[in-house]
Amino acid sequence: MAILASGNGTNAQQISEYFAGNPRVEINVIIYNKKDAYVAKRAENLGIEAKYFNRHDFYESDNVLSFLQERQVDYVILAGFLLLVPENLLGAFPNRIVNIHPALLPKYGGKGMYGHHVHEAVVANHEQVTGITIHIVDNRYDCGTTLFQAKCKVEPTDSPDDVAAKIHLLEKEYFPRVIDSFIFDKPMPQSTAIAD
Repeated sequence: MAILASGNGTNAQQISEYFAGNPRVEINVIIYNKKDAYVAKRAENLGIEAKYFNRHDFYESDNVLSFLQERQVDYVILAGFLLLVPENLLGAFPNRIVNIHPALLPKYGGKGMYGHHVHEAVVANHEQVTGITIHIVDNRYDCGTTLFQAKCKVEPTDSPDDVAAKIHLLEKEYFPRVIDSFIFDKPMPQSTAIAD
């Protein structure tokens, strides 16, 4: 398994720690596309190789694909990775690239809708419920088949930071477990978050 990340790397760390004792899963490498991304430090602390690739490597060459194939990667997990996945990777890993989005897709998805932008929009629109969506990646932002959703309440007094904190808890609780269920074809976890 390879993890692709662009920033802080909390999800990458949680996934890596979740699978650390599993003899059937190896987090082979954490790939990042921003030179100063803190995820590289997290990878070092976890004893996992971190590899930097720039935009050119992703879109104008087969550098990333060749690297993943050399490493015999089976699944690619996006954990805060902000680039649109290029066609060559989609073709090489059909239905084997998984992403998490910090909203209940199809709401608040698409280009530019990531991280704090999502939470700000949720608060600005006075949503009463938000959550996470874990989905298969296709050639459009946030449009692939949904694997799992979990919800949380948005209180009238919640700030975007408050919403972000609730979303982080859902991500920590469910993202590694849903990946586990998906790759081993097990039933998805039951969401204990709020119902409709």
